[in-house]
Amino acid sequence: MSTTLPLDTHDVVVIGAGLAGLNASLDLVAAGLRVATLEAEADVGGRVRTTVTDGYRLDHGFQLYNPAYPAGKSAFDYSTLQLRPFTRGAFVSLPNSDWLLADPRNVPTSALRAARAPVGSLTSKTRFAWYATQCARLTPAKLAARTDCSAREALESAGVGARFIDSFVRPFLSGVFLEADLATSRRFLDLVLRSFVRGTPSVPATGMAALPRQLATRLPSATLFTDTRVNSIGGGTGSLRLQTNRGEITTRSVIVAVDPTSVPELIPGFTSPAMNGVTTWYHSVEGSPQDFRHGRPALVIDGARRGPLVNSVAISAAAPSYAPRGKVLISSSALGCHTTANSDAAALAHAGQLHARSTSDWGLVGKFVIPNALPRKPSPLTLRQDVRLGDGRYVAGDHQDTPSIQGALVSGRRAAAAVIADLR
Repeated sequence: MSTTLPLDTHDVVVIGAGLAGLNASLDLVAAGLRVATLEAEADVGGRVRTTVTDGYRLDHGFQLYNPAYPAGKSAFDYSTLQLRPFTRGAFVSLPNSDWLLADPRNVPTSALRAARAPVGSLTSKTRFAWYATQCARLTPAKLAARTDCSAREALESAGVGARFIDSFVRPFLSGVFLEADLATSRRFLDLVLRSFVRGTPSVPATGMAALPRQLATRLPSATLFTDTRVNSIGGGTGSLRLQTNRGEITTRSVIVAVDPTSVPELIPGFTSPAMNGVTTWYHSVEGSPQDFRHGRPALVIDGARRGPLVNSVAISAAAPSYAPRGKVLISSSALGCHTTANSDAAALAHAGQLHARSTSDWGLVGKFVIPNALPRKPSPLTLRQDVRLGDGRYVAGDHQDTPSIQGALVSGRRAAAAVIADLR
């Protein structure tokens, strides 16, 4: 990363070094353009960050990466990331029992027990499995061409019963969509299910921040500038002037790849999407991951809605590097912003219920309240919104595609392609 901001004219300035901005910058550099990537924070990543404290790796909000993402396969070097997989599926916690509902290809022994799980009829389970399998067989273009509706309406139309939806599907997908009612577009639902069938959700061994940092290392050091905040964009096509905290920089084009709620500050008139929030607590306890679900790295969800959490997991069971030796790191998340001591106590109590353990020896090692964690995408959903804003201005981010790492990467590439085409 460079420390001296060049004041000469660039072909493109990318504002924001999250996944979308970094992926756009890489394509622009590869096209031979003069590029500057400006990031307001001290490090790259945007909403994908990891804090290391006392030997624990704490991602900012519980996040997973699916190696089946098409854009990710071309963007990342998986061998360097050392992806640590989770179980495909989840434990459903009920008042008197726990049931593992998992992909039988991943956990062959789970099929018979899952069939007996008191979370809905066998017919509903079979129809849900069929629906997900069909999503995996279709191309994204064909999935996007389906008539849109809410995720819940799509599942009900496929014959999935209300009991199974409310006991398993809704609590499981609430942690993906960050909303409780399955109001998210079925187009995004279908793409999510497609990725779940085709890949195994994972985390990099060194934390989710490894994803943007890997992209950043591929950029020429003289093109990436951190601690550089853009305050305004003036001028027009071919001669834009960016006022920053480190001086003025001129450019022919600009890609705004900042948090969606901040885009209107730089592009007046831009309409930001509504956002969903999440709160994630990290607790530590002495012991081994084997003490939690026999070491199986699977999410635990509540099939009876007994508390605020949408999921909890012993994350160091999947990635031992997330916790010091002799410690277990538990990640627990709830929808929305929970800021009080009472909410902390409620989350801890609920986590104890989900894991069927006393929490008297659990210690809080981190908490992240993220009000703008994910763009809200109800039906009807336009999967690929126009990245051209006119007058030399472009926009990138998962809010322009799907609210996911895949969507962020794709939007960055689309914005870069638009700039390259227009400049030529």
